[in-house]
Amino acid sequence: MTKSDFSDSELLILGLIAEMPRYGYELEGIIKERSMREWTRIGFSSIYYTLGKLEKKGLVAAGEQTGPKTRKGYKLTDQGKRVLIENTYSALKDFQPTYPSLLVGMIHLPALSRDQTLDALRLRQAALAEEIKRLEDIHFSQQPLPDHVDLVFDYSLDQLKAEDSWIEKTLIYLETKTWLE
Repeated sequence: MTKSDFSDSELLILGLIAEMPRYGYELEGIIKERSMREWTRIGFSSIYYTLGKLEKKGLVAAGEQTGPKTRKGYKLTDQGKRVLIENTYSALKDFQPTYPSLLVGMIHLPALSRDQTLDALRLRQAALAEEIKRLEDIHFSQQPLPDHVDLVFDYSLDQLKAEDSWIEKTLIYLETKTWLE
């Protein structure tokens, strides 16, 4: 099963189940507790949808626990372990381009006045500063974290800081350049 037919949500859920067997609601708690929504998109309702897909593909097996609450618990299958390893390796080694909407905005700069452009970029830079501070606070509040989780926060923060640096250089360039109009 290659990366092209395996989603990031599936990889995330599969990895959490690989740690130990889990229930759907428990997965939601782990995702929340580890602030995983800071760097991936997975909604509460999509957890159950993803579990169904993984079960259909034979990557997890469900078993019911009886008692006061009947819940479906999921555990990793041998095939699931192989797919987890293959897709984790692929996610680390394969470059996947991203297409931020910022670039679409930049290509249409001539549609804006100089003041509008500078204002928009300054507002974006202020929003970036807030987001960097918010992530740094979350990261700090959860210490100590395992090394691999620290690295996820480092990557996210470095990406935001790189964009902030680019905006700063772009603002200087645009402020000193004869305008496009």
